[in-house]
Amino acid sequence: MKILLLGEYSRLHNSLKEGLIALGHQVLLVGTGDDFKNFPVDRNVFPQSRQHFLKNKWWLFVYKLTGYNYFRKETYKNLRRLLPELKGFDIVQLINEDAFLIDPEDEIKFFRSVFHQNNKIFLAACGEDHHVINYYNSGKMRYSILDPFIDNPHLVNEAAFSYKYLQPAYHKLHSFVLKHIDGLIPTDLDYAIPYRNHPKALPMIPNPINTDRIKYTLMEINGPINIFFGINRLSYYKKGSHLILKALEQLKKKYKNKISIIIAENLPYNTYIKKYRQAHIFIDQVYSYDQGYNALEAMAQGKCVLTGAEKEFVDYYQLKEDVAVNILPEVNDIVEKIAELVENPNRIVRLSQNARQFVEKYHNYKQIAQKYVDVWTGK
Repeated sequence: MKILLLGEYSRLHNSLKEGLIALGHQVLLVGTGDDFKNFPVDRNVFPQSRQHFLKNKWWLFVYKLTGYNYFRKETYKNLRRLLPELKGFDIVQLINEDAFLIDPEDEIKFFRSVFHQNNKIFLAACGEDHHVINYYNSGKMRYSILDPFIDNPHLVNEAAFSYKYLQPAYHKLHSFVLKHIDGLIPTDLDYAIPYRNHPKALPMIPNPINTDRIKYTLMEINGPINIFFGINRLSYYKKGSHLILKALEQLKKKYKNKISIIIAENLPYNTYIKKYRQAHIFIDQVYSYDQGYNALEAMAQGKCVLTGAEKEFVDYYQLKEDVAVNILPEVNDIVEKIAELVENPNRIVRLSQNARQFVEKYHNYKQIAQKYVDVWTGK
């Protein structure tokens, strides 16, 4: 089959592409590289003006002064230029209904053209969108990425990205995409739960991880326990960075020479994964029920990962042993969970082994690619 993948935020579409190619399919991936993360794409629509110092400064000044976002318009123009090439595909999959982070009205125009000149259309539910944010905002989850903004109304600027999806323009984009797709595929429980019983929702397909590419190293602890935490300023509060950093400060005072803390910030993807290679403990996020892509890749490396691993997750996979450490959005809980690991390094080693086995069993990129093919073709 000929498959067109639109958008890339986490490396999900890259790993899916690798699995699909291994199965003999032809795949084209279009995206921006997701800013500083610089994920590989086949057709890059990232605005070139962002990479030009003077143009970048000028258009940022214009945006602050008038609200006009030239970068979004340039991305849209880049997408329009690609349209003659984006036709005749058997399957088109969007990474998100807001796949390119451009103005909603432009996204609708672009999608209308793409949908018209291709066959089946699918949407991956693996990030924030109108339905998910509306569900989180309703308070139906025990906790969600919106909690920091609900608890602290002063975080207006930080909350803007998430709450924009409740605006009429994004509601219209959501309605347009949902009307035209053949199905919606959640990639983990943080999105499967909000989309439960939705008429367009298909069964969840877990994130694909290229376990051939990611080397597993047997965990050894011969000195201080290395704890890694990566900060993305764009999702600082949604990831719970404010809580994690407070917890790490307490742990630093308590354990001093027993632990070594590595903090990385806004790194390109390839640099980021190399940075945590020596880590024993990898901290991802606190407001999730399931593992996101970052956590899964760290688990594939054999790291002891602290992230979402709630009862819903354990029940879904019918796990008999822990494969990750579930942390709550509470400083004391984070401190207690890490302290327990520091005091029991054998548990770190055991979790490392469990994590790799879990990813190989449930997230193998070729097996996941086949699941997508089966869903796309109605098998």
